[in-house]
Amino acid sequence: MTFVQLIDCRTSRFEEMDRLMDRWVEQTKGKRTATHAVVGKDRSDASHVVEIVEFPSYEEAMRNSRLPETDRIFRDMVALCEETPTFTDLDVVRDAQLNTDTARRFFEVAVTSDDLSPLTGLVEEHYHGHDPANEQDVLGLDHLRRDLDEWRGGFDFTFRVEDQIAEGDRVCTRWNWKATHRADFLGIPATGKDVSMTGTTIFRFGDNGKIVEGWWEYDRLGLMARLGALEPADL
Repeated sequence: MTFVQLIDCRTSRFEEMDRLMDRWVEQTKGKRTATHAVVGKDRSDASHVVEIVEFPSYEEAMRNSRLPETDRIFRDMVALCEETPTFTDLDVVRDAQLNTDTARRFFEVAVTSDDLSPLTGLVEEHYHGHDPANEQDVLGLDHLRRDLDEWRGGFDFTFRVEDQIAEGDRVCTRWNWKATHRADFLGIPATGKDVSMTGTTIFRFGDNGKIVEGWWEYDRLGLMARLGALEPADL
């Protein structure tokens, strides 16, 4: 479940606190698990500062807190505060924008993550994927990772999200995919060709905010033709 931590403190040294947060961001680059952070200052009391930090789950928040950099920054933070900061742990039970952000994050992870481990915070273990281009549905998170790795192994690619529409527990994303065919893909040797296609994915979300089902629509046949894998009679 998506998790939020509120850090409440009092300090007359906000500028130093702000620089401290910048240092934490720099030192934990590539390691921190926080996905979003907002710092607010009380309009009626400038010494009252609240930081709101979002994580994919409570477990990811705890992993983040165990980073040695986080521990060092926290000790420096306490030294800047007039009293010990307080922490409030919140499970997010409603967020109208959350599912849309998670869907967008899915496409970012597919491109940028080395081992796809961040999908654990986005997709349920029992994920069910529907793709008319596949003979069988994708069943489970591990199967989804293998499917994505097959594409990632054959192409250097990017996703650009064009539109997103959310209603209830579903988010529809229209995307544009651009790639260079750099290695074997479905038995097709590398061609070095630059290719592109558009598609639409509908994700259904569970009560815990993770993706539990997906429906994919895109022109794989056209892609095969552009890679030279189809004879004119096959089209």
